[in-house]
Amino acid sequence: EVQLVESGGGLVQAGGSLRLSCAASGFSFADYAIGWFRQVPGKEREGIACFAGRDDITYYTDSVKGRFTISRDNVKNTVYLQMNSLKPEDTAVYYCTSQSYWGQGTQVTVSS
Repeated sequence: EVQLVESGGGLVQAGGSLRLSCAASGFSFADYAIGWFRQVPGKEREGIACFAGRDDITYYTDSVKGRFTISRDNVKNTVYLQMNSLKPEDTAVYYCTSQSYWGQGTQVTVSS
């Protein structure tokens, strides 16, 4: 059974940092694309960062380039999202996804 479990969300002031984690199980972690989306109530889910596959090629949406960094630990089967210089508009529920599976999400709230 594929499982993706996010953690690390919380409340932070603008300009602060958070690191999200997504622990994966039930599949060969290193062989698949994996990434992060976020969603604000009333809006569509937005893809923000991902690993495209087995290699280390990464993609970022423009709004987070230079501030967010995705990384992975293939021993721990975990993908991370380091978020720096957070802005109030980064407030959302953040989801981890791979192969059409989704985690439960973790709330990130950035206060101004």
